[in-house]
This record gives sequence, structure tokens and C-alpha cells, in this order.
Amino acid sequence: MRIVLQKVSEGSVDVVDETSGEVDTTFEPQHIGIGYVLLVGVEDTDGAKQIDWLAHKIANLRVFEDENGKMNRSIHDVDGSVLSISQFTLYADVRKGNRPSFVKAGAPDHAEQVWHAFNDALRAQGLDVKEGRFGAHMRVSLTNDGPVTIIFDTDELGI
Repeated sequence: MRIVLQKVSEGSVDVVDETSGEVDTTFEPQHIGIGYVLLVGVEDTDGAKQIDWLAHKIANLRVFEDENGKMNRSIHDVDGSVLSISQFTLYADVRKGNRPSFVKAGAPDHAEQVWHAFNDALRAQGLDVKEGRFGAHMRVSLTNDGPVTIIFDTDELGI
């Protein structure tokens, strides 16, 4: 799995109907205040091991400032929330040509299942998790705080 974590003071997502270009009214826009916006990519080899490790690490990561200005507080300590966005483009391969290849991205059925299981694992860690819509054209807005952006790649981490 690949996750781009961004510490935010606020974040939101809505869905756009690809035919009309208008906001899709069947999706209730999601908003969070302080917390994380997570861009989540899945490959076919991802499963419970990666989900569990990432959910635990993200829930306990200390990147929020304490009273001394040091990154020493977790998302739990600041009563933060998570906005999770599925994003297969994190597996783009741009080595050849000018059009990215996404062959390393997980098959849609598998990726959707893993993404939902990951979100549930974050909830099991006690986090409030809002979601985009898998496979949809989404508009994601955020105010990065810090800025703090951390990239997790379970292949690189050996997970």
C-alpha cells in the first residue's frame, strides 16, 4: 500500500458526476477539521498485514505539536479525524512515454475491499474516519498544516 498522509487543519471531499460535470447529489460531501487527509493506493499483494501495520502506525503517529512546539502528540491527543481518499494514481509508472501506466495499481474489486478494510481498521483504532467514494471523480480540498506530509510505502518498509 502507498499512503500520502497530510496533517490538516481542515479537509473535505465531494463527488462530481463525470457525465454532467455537476456535483453528484447522491454523495454527501464529507468534511473534517484538524486531522489527516489520507490518499490511499492499493496493489494486488496488499492485505491484512499491511492494513494492520498502517492503521496502528497512523493512529499513533506523533506529528501534532505539544505545548513546547514539538511534534509529540497523536491524532487521538488532538481529537482529530481522518478523511480517507482512494487514489490508484499513487501507483503511476512514468518511466516510459508521457502517459502514466497504472498496471501496478490493484484490481478495482481488490483495491476497494482493502481500502474499506483499512478505513475500518482505523476506526478500530478509535479514529473518526470519513471517506470519499471509491472509483469516483472526487474534488478534494485541504489546508495542510505545517506543512506535514508523510509518505508510507509498505513495499519500501518491508511490510
